[in-house]
This record gives sequence, structure tokens and C-alpha cells, in this order.
Amino acid sequence: MNDLNAIVEIDHKIGKSGTRRYPYWRNKIEELDNTSPYCSLVAEYEGRVRGFILGTVSGWEFGVPNTVGWVDIIGVDPAYQKKGVATTLFRAILEEFKKEGAQRVYTLVRWEDWDLMSFFKSVGFSRGDIINLEYTIE
Repeated sequence: MNDLNAIVEIDHKIGKSGTRRYPYWRNKIEELDNTSPYCSLVAEYEGRVRGFILGTVSGWEFGVPNTVGWVDIIGVDPAYQKKGVATTLFRAILEEFKKEGAQRVYTLVRWEDWDLMSFFKSVGFSRGDIINLEYTIE
């Protein structure tokens, strides 16, 4: 929660909403605080937050075992992208997941987000066996 303002600013820079989503991030961080085990990390450079990653170790839904680490959100200030910040954050959260007994890591990425998919591929992700299904309510 100490880094809320910095996370909001990074989200604003990389997001498409055009707004600063303080309530969303406050709720997201509070929600994670009530989830066990969870992990939230930031990357700092020159005393300022330049990136963040949030995740949990959980399972059971959809037949997923409870030994799965989930990368919920990763964000890096655009001025620090492609400089190893995201990779460093990912490796750090992997260590936290291992401490909690995670054996696999999952995440979800929009099909059109080629940069993010490219990043996850570069750190070793491959296509998993869960398929996202979608239904539009009319």
C-alpha cells in the first residue's frame, strides 16, 4: 500500500483508460492483502518505483492444483521497459512462489497484447492447457 501512488502512475502511463485508477488499485491491493499466500513486489531505481508485480499461489478452481503461482499483474514505467525490470520482477516473484510450494506459474494475456506475450515467452512461458472461453451478454 506504501507504493500505491507510484503503481497508479505507472498504470496511467501504460494503460488505455486515460484515468488514474486509485480506487481500483486500492481495492486490488487490499484484496491481495486478504489472500494467502500473495506476493507484491516493486522495482526501484534512484529511489523511485519503476515497476511492480502482483501474484498469488492458489488453485483448486477448474481442476488447477494448489501448487500454481499466478502472475496477476505486471507493470513497468515505459521509460524503463526493455531494460530488464520486468524480468527482474518476474524472477523475484518466482522465488517467492517457490517458497510457497508452487510448481508451475500461470498468467492470462490478451491475444492482441503481443509485447506482453513476447515478454512472457522470453522468460520461458509456453502456451498452457487452459482455454479461455467467452460469452457476450446481449
